[in-house]
Amino acid sequence: MDQMLSDAKKIIHDAIQASLPDEAVKKAICGKNFDFQGKVIVIAIGKAAWNMAKATAENIPHKIDTGIVLTKYDHSQGRIPGFTILEAGHPLPDENTISGTKKIIEAVSDLTEKDTVFFLVSGGGSALFEKPAGSLGLTDFLDITDQLLKCGADIVEINTIRKHLSAVKGGRFAELCAPAKVCCIALSDILGDRPDSIASGPACADASTSAEAFAVVEKYDLQLTEEMKTQLAKETPKSLSNVTMEITGSVTQLCQDAAAIAKELGYTPMILTNMLDCEAKEAGKFLASIAKTIRKDGLPLKPPCAIICGGETIVRITGKGKGGRNQELALSAAESIAGMEGVVVAAAGSDGTDGPTDAAGGIVDGNTRSALEKKGISIPAVLAENNSNHALAEADALIMTGPTGTNVNDIYLLLCQ
Repeated sequence: MDQMLSDAKKIIHDAIQASLPDEAVKKAICGKNFDFQGKVIVIAIGKAAWNMAKATAENIPHKIDTGIVLTKYDHSQGRIPGFTILEAGHPLPDENTISGTKKIIEAVSDLTEKDTVFFLVSGGGSALFEKPAGSLGLTDFLDITDQLLKCGADIVEINTIRKHLSAVKGGRFAELCAPAKVCCIALSDILGDRPDSIASGPACADASTSAEAFAVVEKYDLQLTEEMKTQLAKETPKSLSNVTMEITGSVTQLCQDAAAIAKELGYTPMILTNMLDCEAKEAGKFLASIAKTIRKDGLPLKPPCAIICGGETIVRITGKGKGGRNQELALSAAESIAGMEGVVVAAAGSDGTDGPTDAAGGIVDGNTRSALEKKGISIPAVLAENNSNHALAEADALIMTGPTGTNVNDIYLLLCQ
């Protein structure tokens, strides 16, 4: 089992390393014939902002006049010459979100059609980059974001609301940059790589409508102020003439890299899906059911094999514990694979953080439940309280990577021997 646990950690670690943005950004920039006539402004937002900005600074064939990085706390890695490095809150915005966004807006104000804005976008940008629309304030955003995170809304639904309540999302940032050209380079953390949902599409014409936003409100019975309702009723830009966009990384590549690494380690790999988006606890049970089918019938693969999934699950908050979607998935799987030999399930966020914790996710085997029971810990009780972080820590089953510098959804792995 020790070897399988080590293999699972290596597959996840090496796949994440292969998806780091440096080479992806370099590929998006090098060899392109950019028409630089005026100022060049580089703005990077999201959990991978620092890495993307550094890669741009090293490869852009022009002097950068202004550079700003706005990323999550502890996600920057030092100075980048010519850049202002800012950090702010995630998954909830804070005062530094508002002040950092203000500095970015000031940097792109009064530009001309000769100027170019390189806008580097990665997951986490929705919380990190924000100016509330109209007379809305930070407390309004904290309230609606908290409701959205707790109700079980998926990322597209969450971003549909965010875009319509924001002065910078849903294409509105590109409008603030006009008439300057905006070259948007994005790492996708959105299933299906829908461009207007990556960081809520600040530089992308918005396909979502006010009617869809109000449908999300009704679906989850969200409580809105009158000003929120007023802003939701205002349509976001449906076309933009000053933007080009390139998606340079996604969960698809993450899964392909994981499969290649698993094969090198002697496992027959299968990518089952890269769009897993159900409740985390159910996804854990699903992976466990595949393990049981492999054991019983050798389907869909005979051991040794690696079943790989990518995506982003959701958690419905019912308790007051500490955890995240990947930790819940792993712990749920541990309950279902209890007693099975030669089975490992792991789940991790490619950004290195899972919910409001310092863990990337969890890794469990057939012995995890019994180890917890010996300590008086019941997995169903822990899951009901959403306290997966504590339980996995007690079982020495947390995956700890630290901030990785990328964000292309989550990876889920089932190894069977």
